[in-house]
Amino acid sequence: VQLQASGGGLVQAGDSLRLSCVVSGSMLSIYDMGWYRQAAGKQRTLVARITSSGNPNYADSVKGRFAISRDDAKKMVHLQMNSLRPEDTAVYYCYAYVLVRTGTMASYWGQGTKVTVSS
Repeated sequence: VQLQASGGGLVQAGDSLRLSCVVSGSMLSIYDMGWYRQAAGKQRTLVARITSSGNPNYADSVKGRFAISRDDAKKMVHLQMNSLRPEDTAVYYCYAYVLVRTGTMASYWGQGTKVTVSS
């Protein structure tokens, strides 16, 4: 199972970006999907996650600005980021919690996509 993230870049405060992540490989189904981020010198923290039934959860710092969605047919998860702030600057990692085969669950991570927000 591989995850490929895309959509990062350099933007100004107040701008928007949309991150996407596609899951590929052999698997039976995908459960939770989501995004973490890691700023320089800091720990990786959860930004948003979405369950297989479509229920989202957000970090308090992004509530009302970010929106997570998933497209199960395409095995993709998206993160729409609006009203970006300099403190949103980080490398963003997507993840998927996958049923690889009967009785075997595993988490997989994308390679990270860098988001830089200038003031």
